[in-house]
Amino acid sequence: MWGGRHLTEEEKESLLKEAKTARFCSLNDDGTIHAAPVWFKYEQGKIVILTPDCSTKAGNVKHNKNVTVLIDMGVPTSRGVLIYGEAMLEKLDDEIKLKPTAVSMCEKYMSKEEAEDKAFYYFPKATNWAKITVKPERIASFWYPE
Repeated sequence: MWGGRHLTEEEKESLLKEAKTARFCSLNDDGTIHAAPVWFKYEQGKIVILTPDCSTKAGNVKHNKNVTVLIDMGVPTSRGVLIYGEAMLEKLDDEIKLKPTAVSMCEKYMSKEEAEDKAFYYFPKATNWAKITVKPERIASFWYPE
């Protein structure tokens, strides 16, 4: 028997705010799946990540907007959400566009003061960055109690 259940809407919201890492999955040109762990932020019902504009993630989204994002936590129970959606890619090609997004992303992982100070450490200006925003089309969830 399965033994698990789906998360309630409140539990999904809580997990999306609490979890630190997501797995971003996109389709490679050869039909294989590219899966990568990423920092993410859940904003206004969407998943936001930053990635170098030259990354496989960004390149794949340019060719196919259909993506899957897995966000889960395994201690002490296994629970998570699987988001199927459409990704939108926005180039952050200057400091004015990059800084607020980088600071916002960092605020999930550190204090506001640290985020202001370290945003360009984690997302250096020397790299061309892109913001990927995933609009969920379908969300599956799971929870396996201890």
